[in-house]
Amino acid sequence: MNVQLTPMTREKSILDNITTAILMVDAGLRVEYMNPAAEMLLAQSASHACGQRLPELLPAADALLDRVRSALDENRTYTERELALRLHQGGEVTVDCTLSPRQDSGPPSHVLIELIQVDRHLRISREENLLEQSQAMRQLVRGLAHEIKNPLGGLRGAAQLLERELDSDELKEYTRIIIGEADRLRTLVNRMLGPNNVPQKRMSNIHQVLEHVRSLVVAESHREIGVERDYDPSIPDFEFDPEMLIQAILNIMRNAARAMGGQGMILLRTRTLRQFTIGHQRYRLVLRLDVEDNGPGIPPEMMETIFYPLVTGQADGTGLGLSISQSLINLHGGLIECESVPGRTVFTLLLPLEPVA
Repeated sequence: MNVQLTPMTREKSILDNITTAILMVDAGLRVEYMNPAAEMLLAQSASHACGQRLPELLPAADALLDRVRSALDENRTYTERELALRLHQGGEVTVDCTLSPRQDSGPPSHVLIELIQVDRHLRISREENLLEQSQAMRQLVRGLAHEIKNPLGGLRGAAQLLERELDSDELKEYTRIIIGEADRLRTLVNRMLGPNNVPQKRMSNIHQVLEHVRSLVVAESHREIGVERDYDPSIPDFEFDPEMLIQAILNIMRNAARAMGGQGMILLRTRTLRQFTIGHQRYRLVLRLDVEDNGPGIPPEMMETIFYPLVTGQADGTGLGLSISQSLINLHGGLIECESVPGRTVFTLLLPLEPVA
């Protein structure tokens, strides 16, 4: 049976499937339509946004609101380049914006708003660079590890042989120190290499993983660290290795707890992103998991290297936790990003929920 689409249905179907963010507002600046690309860009669902006035949806977008009013009053199309929009839930996006008045007869009754995120291209480029750096760093570390582990094995073996020849317990103590330090260095090198295992994926629930990690961190901090949750209950189960994700998230949360001196607040937030690109690969549905803390922040000079092995800003840190977390998420086809200012640090884990789009 052939289904005939009306022009209105056909137009909506097209708008629902394009990657440009589209909103339709009436003469009272009330949102009447928002496509999935706009939902993703503005981090708001259409069901929540439709019926709201634009000033409520984007409370700090004065320049955009002025242009919408001008488009209605003057019945002309406006284009704005690199317009900064502050989102309702925090954060900021830079967009190119086109405003087109629409009318049946008489004065314009609606304005069609097209938003193209220009910093998205910068984000994709940054992600590709991060993935390449992570890959190159792992190859470098593997090469160094091979060169380090071979002499360590010889050193340890020679110390064991020497210990058998010694009669003095005092001298044997020195050989035990050599053996102990060789073992410690081997363990450190193995940790630097990161995970080598193939993920044992099974259908699992991300919120069960988060609740498990939350309980561990709260217990370790003797309840001095508070953990708030802002979960999206609509996120479906998907295939991942629960043990690997527990370790990746736990490393990040422990880092946050140490950075806050054992006292502070961590927020766990989950959302879905539609038609989202991770690196150079586009996915129909992606999980966004934010681990946000209110600690002192990461020094700007460290931001480019925080995922490198042995990079740490803490006196008692090994500098391996974030590197291992990045490797674990990479094994799932995902990526970890970070934004930090004093009082707010956010680690964002991006994981595909479905196969490539």
